[in-house]
Amino acid sequence: MKLKAGYIGLYVAVLSISILLTSFNYQQTLVKYNSRELLSGIMESIAKIKTLRYDLKCNERIHGKMVLSESKVKLQISPRKLYISFKGPEVLWIQGTNNGNALVNPAAFPYMDLNLDPYGSLMRKDQHHTIHEMGFQYLTDILKEGIKLAGDNLSKYAVILGEEKFNERNCYKLSIVYPDFAWVQYTVKEKEDITSIARKFHLNEYMILEKNPAVSWFDDVKPGQIIYIPNAYAKLTMLLIDKELLLPLSEKVFDDKGLFETYEYINLMVNPQIASEEFTKEYKGYNF
Repeated sequence: MKLKAGYIGLYVAVLSISILLTSFNYQQTLVKYNSRELLSGIMESIAKIKTLRYDLKCNERIHGKMVLSESKVKLQISPRKLYISFKGPEVLWIQGTNNGNALVNPAAFPYMDLNLDPYGSLMRKDQHHTIHEMGFQYLTDILKEGIKLAGDNLSKYAVILGEEKFNERNCYKLSIVYPDFAWVQYTVKEKEDITSIARKFHLNEYMILEKNPAVSWFDDVKPGQIIYIPNAYAKLTMLLIDKELLLPLSEKVFDDKGLFETYEYINLMVNPQIASEEFTKEYKGYNF
């Protein structure tokens, strides 16, 4: 069973662009944005999200091969509630319940519901991210880190290549290049593991795990151990940003080996009404 979590790898910002916004009298008027203004708009859009529905198409590099997965997602931000359905398997996670575990219907042997740790080996094996990165919230942290690192040089790293349609939605096409992408040595500190290190520097933990073959799992490190981590989330990121929603609908992330991961958000609905019953195992249509 493959449990995929959509995750957005936007690292540093975008070059000044012109976009169409609706004015207060509902007329379309041309407004020019610089990089920081556009980034602020994206983060403001993320901050306003209360609920999401979408179909997620993931393609992640696992052991040198791209592995495809598709799912349907319902997400409530606060308190956080998440339902994911694959072609058979289902996952339900509710903040503050079930000892932090996810309820999983594997739709396969042992043919019974399981309570699994989202950070555990059964749910996390061969995954770039956990279910806790589902949605766009972690993107805000990556953006803030990118803005801080880029300083006055935002336009050095990113450029708008024009506009492109994605599933009939008008999008900005962003190319974000980090030419100085490199692997650097890092000394593991007390109480750190691969995940906490990745969160500390806003990196991809699976990329770190893949780079360090002597590390067998995300918690298989000890203080004083030297590992390699990237100095940026990606070497190249190609994004399609919905012009109306100011949210990414498509992302392609490349590291020094090539294509690392792609995520596509299809039929994205922002702040739809989701009944509380839809985050219960008894909801009609679920098979828990």
